[in-house]
Amino acid sequence: MSRGPALVDDETIAYYTARPASTIRRWRAEGRIAQYGNGRGKVLFDAREFVPAERDEFGKVLKAGGIPELMPARPKAA
Repeated sequence: MSRGPALVDDETIAYYTARPASTIRRWRAEGRIAQYGNGRGKVLFDAREFVPAERDEFGKVLKAGGIPELMPARPKAA
């Protein structure tokens, strides 16, 4: 069963990925991510297009997330 996009604002994605909101907006301007809606304060993003940050049990960021094309490839196990 296919679901529609999980739309959230840039501040929410910034927290989700542990990246600044300005970075999210730059990725949008560069065409790296899709936006839904337009106009100041009305642009939303699909949270499923992003890789979440890794956090410990206290919420401290262990590793920032981002978008798949920017994430380093993990070495494959032998």
